[in-house]
Amino acid sequence: MTEAADLIAGLDEQQRRAASKLLGPVCLLAGAGTGKTRAITHRIAYGVATGVYAPNRVMALTFTSRAAAELRGRLRHLGAGGVSARTFHASALSQLSYFWPQTMGGQMPRLLDSKAKALAHAAESLRLKIDTAALRDLAAEIEWRKVSRLTLEDYAKALPGRSLPPSISVEKAVDLHRAYEAVKDERRQLDFEDVLLATVGMLELEPRVAQQVHEQYRFFVVDEYQDVSPLQQDLLDLWLGGRNDLCVVGDASQTIYSFAGASSDYLLGFGARYDDATVVRLEQNYRSSRQIVDTANQLMRGRPGALHLHPAVETTGPVPPVTEYASDSAEARGIAETIADEIRSGVAPEEIAVLYRVNVQAAAIERALADVGVSTRIHGATRFFELREVKEALMMMKGAAVSIVGEPLFKTVSDVLRSLGWTQEAPDQRGAIRDRWESLNTIMGLAEASAPGTTLRQFVDELFARQAGQHEPTMAAVTLATLHSAKGLEWRSVYLIGLSEGLVPISYAKDDAAIDEERRLLYVGVTRARERLRLSWSRSGQGRGGERRVSRFVEELRTRTPGGAARSRE
Repeated sequence: MTEAADLIAGLDEQQRRAASKLLGPVCLLAGAGTGKTRAITHRIAYGVATGVYAPNRVMALTFTSRAAAELRGRLRHLGAGGVSARTFHASALSQLSYFWPQTMGGQMPRLLDSKAKALAHAAESLRLKIDTAALRDLAAEIEWRKVSRLTLEDYAKALPGRSLPPSISVEKAVDLHRAYEAVKDERRQLDFEDVLLATVGMLELEPRVAQQVHEQYRFFVVDEYQDVSPLQQDLLDLWLGGRNDLCVVGDASQTIYSFAGASSDYLLGFGARYDDATVVRLEQNYRSSRQIVDTANQLMRGRPGALHLHPAVETTGPVPPVTEYASDSAEARGIAETIADEIRSGVAPEEIAVLYRVNVQAAAIERALADVGVSTRIHGATRFFELREVKEALMMMKGAAVSIVGEPLFKTVSDVLRSLGWTQEAPDQRGAIRDRWESLNTIMGLAEASAPGTTLRQFVDELFARQAGQHEPTMAAVTLATLHSAKGLEWRSVYLIGLSEGLVPISYAKDDAAIDEERRLLYVGVTRARERLRLSWSRSGQGRGGERRVSRFVEELRTRTPGGAARSRE
């Protein structure tokens, strides 16, 4: 037992309490930087070492392949390499592939490689003309409907509260969903959500299959439980089969995928669902300085399910400053200069990150950092000049530069972008249509910010020069990432940029629930920083629009945090 005891000896009191409770329902409410992955991997390894768990009877579930790989690596290191650590989809696909020949006969249908392509064929069958961006948004609608367990009739009732492409009515949306399913059936294909739905159906309708799964898996651990959807919860319940040896881990303050069907209700309601549940709060933060922890606590004070973090080690650092800039370009230049100074002072580039709300914000900071000789890497996104709509705009403007002479740059660029779907007003919705608009609007902003007298040819040459200079770096580089893609990562120094109304919270966040999600997204950004955190915003964009206001969340922090006054830089 000495070796087993060693597995939990190095944990803090609350982590050890969670790790030593091996049977029955256990809920870890784990704040950012509190060592939740350490707690659950040591718990599993301790269960294996003590003989309570047979490794092959444990199913550890998470939401990304990267997180699953990290779990497997840590468990191997702790002597529990036989434990199955997978995503919900991977676990369901494995079971479906194994049992399909026995229950349905023949081979399982092929997995659909692209919803958008199947949707395009469905739209064609209905004689609907839908562009690529709208198809991506409609594919997301299909995913949301399925993970929310809605029938087409239920979906039609929910549609008035959803954001659809402007050309798609409720009736057309429902018809398109129906036609999409017909295309899949005709091709004998399943999409990712169908894998979960089919596994649920198989376990519900085939007692023999359910029995085999229950005999195989007895103990369940679910990481990032705040991100579970109704469909995933239903599947988890079927895997459990009425048993209660379940450990869930999550943080309601990091629920940032509600738009995709995730719900923190299952996490927050765990204690009510299991009246004998052991609920443990992990609030000792091992990542950030006290000043950063205080900022995170201030941001989430009084919010449902919010934990109150405490620095495990009393490390001090500067109060996160809020810097106001005159424009986006001034903000990018100012941040680039500060980062260059940091690197010269000895901070490694890979220990620095710049986080933002939408992908197109990367272009300005990427260029500004290049101007001061700092390499960058973009995490989890396509580079601006590699985006399809940007490439289309560049080629169309290149062609126009040959035939159009003497026309004002603003008019020519505006005409080209309008032909690609750009409008002066932003689409009032999230998704691919909004992302496409942001990309085209960035080009429009660059045109407006060009020096007087710039010709279309000069403007196009400048854009192609920028494109040519954006090869992926092979050396240590500063990370550029959206707030969503930064979840689960951390850096020594973090810059949160563009913190103005319309970006954080984003303009299409209209109701209280959407605004709360934007607050949680900023919380995720704040808690990525270990030693230094800097917040900034600008009063204006590139050449157009009225005066911006600082984000309401930053305004709260400035009034609540001692020393949190703004700095202003032109």
